[in-house]
Amino acid sequence: EWTYLSPAAEIAPGERTGTFRLGGDQFLTDAEGRSRISAEDYAVALIEEVEKSQHIRQRFTVAY
Repeated sequence: EWTYLSPAAEIAPGERTGTFRLGGDQFLTDAEGRSRISAEDYAVALIEEVEKSQHIRQRFTVAY
């Protein structure tokens, strides 16, 4: 089995908010047109996927 998690275009150290969006093959942007995520929230999304296995044999992305 495999899963591929694509980060947002911008990933940087920041705050863990726990509030982010998941998408499939589409490029996610916020209201300002930026595709970004903190490294902390990226890690949360990754751990949630490992624990819940929601995207088996799929690529998905995470961003604000």
